[in-house]
Amino acid sequence: MKVILTEDVKALGKKGDIVEVSDGYARNFILKKKKGLEANGKNLNDLKLKKANDDKIAQQQYEEAAALGKKIEAGKIEVAIKMGEGGKAFGSVSSKEIAEEVKAQLGLEIDKKKVQLKETIKTLGTHNVPIKLHPKVTADLKVVVTEEA
Repeated sequence: MKVILTEDVKALGKKGDIVEVSDGYARNFILKKKKGLEANGKNLNDLKLKKANDDKIAQQQYEEAAALGKKIEAGKIEVAIKMGEGGKAFGSVSSKEIAEEVKAQLGLEIDKKKVQLKETIKTLGTHNVPIKLHPKVTADLKVVVTEEA
């Protein structure tokens, strides 16, 4: 019997897969525990429509992330930190501060978890900070660190 899995089943397949299983296994396990549906015409058509909708949504998210990435790469933000004698920094610039400054200076909403900062910025100058907006889209933000007056 062919069934459409509605959730991942170990050693059988992932959600959305169409698999061939024995009639007893399908009736007594897959269908009984609602881990799948019988692969009839209606259910196959529903699956096809759902996959098409999911692809459309994924494409839309990718396009939005790409547009946001272009806006980020076009702009730059300035952050001021306190400096002591000999060019030593008091404090540093973290991903949270970068996300807040992007919102304040560029008017764009970015989650601090998307800022891919290996370590906090502790030196003056211009730094390129990668921001991962989507699995396929990473934008480089220019962060200018200046001395606080």
